[in-house]
Parts: sequence; structure tokens; C-alpha cells
Amino acid sequence: MARTAGSHSDITGPRINDAALHLFARHGYAAVSMRQIAGEVGVQAGALYNYTPDKQSLLFTLMKDHLEQLLAARRTAETPSGAMAQLEAFTRFHIRFHLERPDEMFIAYMELRNLTPENFEVIGVLRGQYEDELEGILRTGVTEGVFSIPDTKVATLAVIGMLNGVTTWYRAGGRLSLDQVETIYWDMVRKAMAA
Repeated sequence: MARTAGSHSDITGPRINDAALHLFARHGYAAVSMRQIAGEVGVQAGALYNYTPDKQSLLFTLMKDHLEQLLAARRTAETPSGAMAQLEAFTRFHIRFHLERPDEMFIAYMELRNLTPENFEVIGVLRGQYEDELEGILRTGVTEGVFSIPDTKVATLAVIGMLNGVTTWYRAGGRLSLDQVETIYWDMVRKAMAA
């Protein structure tokens, strides 16, 4: 099949992903058609299939790429000693990383129901790696006697859910600086976990 005039695979492929990302985040995966994605990119709907087999593959790729970038960034992040310092570092990291990627974060957490079982399993493993890191910090804190948590798995999901909420309301240049927001959220997380 001939490529649309002016189309270049190294440009059009990423533009398709960007368009899908923004449309899925704005309207929801189920409400977005391949024709809408093509229109956003400025190509014929049939041209999309030169870059992706289907809409499900686009969703899976967006989620997988986001989670792989998240895990890679965590591997290079500073790891202080002691569970309290590690929890603070994790809290601040999570907020900063996701504020730069609100659409990716929204899709990674809100569109799981639209994945095929096979894709859900892959994404679940990646999410599990990130959640396991936080749960490990919480377990260490319980062992150290600095946290009092009846169920570390529930606490892990609660902390991540709370931190994810920042992306829905925070705007640069608003009443609070990012540093202030991080400090407020860290104080809430610390108090919720403290022994």
C-alpha cells in the first residue's frame, strides 16, 4: 500500500501515538475511533494500519511505554537509606514524574478495563513491579517500627491513588508551587503511615 504523500514513518508513527494518547485521555478509549485518530494526524484512516494493527495495539503500546519509562526512571532515582526517607523520595518522584505525563498516567490507570486479557497480564506485571517497590518500602518501615500499617498492599494502592490525583488539579503558576504541593502530599502520606 502506498504511503500518503508527505508521510514519513519516523514522523507519522509517533504522531499517531500522540494523537491516540490525547484522544483516549480526553474522550476515553471506547469512544475514540481509528477514523478520529487518523483525522487528528491528517492521514487517511487506512494509512493507520501501516503503523499499528488496531486500536487495541495502540492502547497497549501507550500503556507499556509509559510503565517502562516509569520503571526506568525509578531505577536511576536516588535511593536514600531508611524507610521514611525512601517513602518521601518515592512520594516526590511519583508526583513529579506523573505531572509531566498526565495523559499517560490517566490512561495507564483508567483504561485497564479495555485491555484484552493477554495485554492486561503484561501491563499487570509492569504495574506490579512499581507497586511492589512501594510495598517493599512500607514493609521495611513496619519492620523498622516507623510505620504502623495493618495491610501494606491496601496502603500501597491508597498512596498511589492519592498521589495520582495531583495530576487532575495541579497547574503550574497556580496558588501553590510544585515544591509546596509535594511537601503537603508528603506530610499526608507520612502521617497516614507513621507509627
